[in-house]
Amino acid sequence: MGYTDRYIDYLYETTGDIDSSKRLGKTVVFGYTSDTDVLLTYDEKEVNDLISTYLKEEPYKKDNDIIDSVEDLARYVTYYMINGLGGEVDISNPEVVDYLLGHYKYQYCLGGTGAQGAAALASTGMPLLCHISDKNKQVCELMSYPGLDTIKDGKRVPLPEIEAGEAAYHFIFAYTKGDKFKIGDKEYEVPIANRVILDFDTIHKDIVVNDDFKEYLENNAEKIVSYNLSGFNGIIDEELTEKRLKELSKHYSKIKEKNPNCIIYFESAHYLSPQVKYRVYKEISPFINIMGMNEEELVAHTREHNVSIDKESLPDVIRGMDVIIEKYGVTGIIMHTKDYAMYYGDELKGVDLEKALTLGNLLSGTRARVGHYGNLKECSESIDCMQLSEIGLRFAEELETMKLSKQAVLVPSRYMEKPVCTIGLGDTFCAGVQFAFIN
Repeated sequence: MGYTDRYIDYLYETTGDIDSSKRLGKTVVFGYTSDTDVLLTYDEKEVNDLISTYLKEEPYKKDNDIIDSVEDLARYVTYYMINGLGGEVDISNPEVVDYLLGHYKYQYCLGGTGAQGAAALASTGMPLLCHISDKNKQVCELMSYPGLDTIKDGKRVPLPEIEAGEAAYHFIFAYTKGDKFKIGDKEYEVPIANRVILDFDTIHKDIVVNDDFKEYLENNAEKIVSYNLSGFNGIIDEELTEKRLKELSKHYSKIKEKNPNCIIYFESAHYLSPQVKYRVYKEISPFINIMGMNEEELVAHTREHNVSIDKESLPDVIRGMDVIIEKYGVTGIIMHTKDYAMYYGDELKGVDLEKALTLGNLLSGTRARVGHYGNLKECSESIDCMQLSEIGLRFAEELETMKLSKQAVLVPSRYMEKPVCTIGLGDTFCAGVQFAFIN
C-alpha cells in the first residue's frame, strides 16, 4: 500500500490544538538550557586557508575531544566535513575564539535544545513554559513570543522579565552539500549538509534548575501536557551529574505521581563526556516516555555498546533502537533524520504518533526551507513546495513488510537537497511533535 500523505490533514488540526491548550489551561514545558549561538558563514577561501596553514595531520576526532588550538580546530572540522557528520566539542583556548571571529562573517542566534524547541513551538501560536540558563538580553529578546513564559516568584512571566548576566557562546560551523575544500592537492565536497558546534561556555558545565520553576510544575502537574528535557550534554563531572540527577529524579517522580499522563520526552545530543552520558541515560530512563535522537546519535550509541549498524539500512536502524531500549528500558524512541522520522517502541495509548512525526517533520522542514522558525502559514507553503523524500517513501514501504515485536510508525520528511538552514532542525522537530500530546 505504501505511505499515505496526511501532512495537510494534520496541519489543519493544529489550530484546534492551540485553541484547546488555551481554553483548558494545558501547557507544554521545555527545559533546561539556552545559549547564544554564533552562526559562522561558510567561506571556501577561509576554510582552505585554515587547512593549508594549520592542518598538520590527517583529520580525525577522538573521545573526550577538546579544541585547544587552531590546529585542533582544523583537523576536527575537516573530519566532520569529509564525512558529512555533525558533532559538538569544547573550545578551551580563547585564541581559537579570536581566530573564528577574525576570519568568518557571523550572526548571533538563539541556541540550546530547550530554548529553540520552545521558540519554534511559540512561533505557531502555542502557549508554553520554558526554563533557560543563559538569560542575557539577546536570548530573552529572541524568545519574546506571546504566550512563551517562564516562572519568576511563583508566577508565569514573559522571558524578558528575567533578563540577567553574560552570554554563553556556541559557535556553529555549518556546511551544506557540495561545499568544496582542499587538503593538499585533493579537492573534497561535503556529502551531506550538517554542522559542528564549538562551545566556549562555562555555564553549562553544571545544570541548575530553578527551585521556583520545579515547584510551579509540581503544584500544577495536572496542567502539564508534556515535559521536554535536554541540556545535560555539557556537564563533564560525573559526581556533579549524579547530584543533579538525584535532585531532578525526585522532581520527575512528583510530576508523574500527580499526572501519570504527562509525556516526558528526553532529547539526546552529542555529549562532551561519554561517562556523563551513561549516567544521565541510566538515571533518567525510568521516568521518560520517549527518547528522541537523530541517526548519528543512534550510530554513536550502538557503537558504544559494541554494536555496529548501517544508518542507511532500516533493519539495522531498528536493531540499533532495540539495543538502546533493552539497555535503558525506555518506552520508545523517536528518531528524526533528513529523510524520515520514526517511532519505535511500546504502544503509547492516546497519542497519534503519525501526527507527532508528521508535524515534527513539517516544522523542521519549514525551518530548513525559510531559515527561521516557521508559522502555520509558512508550514502550509512547505507542503506545496517540498516533496516527500524518496528514501523516506522507500523505508515506509519496507517497514510494511517487516514483522516486528514493537510498534513502529514511519513518516517520510518533506525534503530539501540544499536547505537554507541546518541549525536547530532537531529541536524544531521536537516542537512539532508536541501537537500530538495536547488532546
